[in-house]
Amino acid sequence: MKKIVIAVGLAVAAVSQAYAADMMALAKSKNCLACHAIDKKLVGPSYQDVAAKYAGKPGAEATLVNAVLHGVSGVWGPVPMPANPQVTPAEAKELVTWILSMKK
Repeated sequence: MKKIVIAVGLAVAAVSQAYAADMMALAKSKNCLACHAIDKKLVGPSYQDVAAKYAGKPGAEATLVNAVLHGVSGVWGPVPMPANPQVTPAEAKELVTWILSMKK
């Protein structure tokens, strides 16, 4: 039984790593990483800071999807986040789900 639990754990870790790699590639292809990084502020906040700010807040996913698709200003200071016309609504939802899963 212990071997099965370890094997399942390793499989889950591999899937999680593949998912994170896919999401990182998507973020890179949509130029998100020009302004954001996982763990440090660039032009915009780190993804970890976004996850912390919106953790457990009702409507967080919809708010962030809207920000990706339509842009937003004043949330993180004076620098606005422009709309990203390269991102589809489905891609925005995937990216936001990934970002919200990040913990410091």
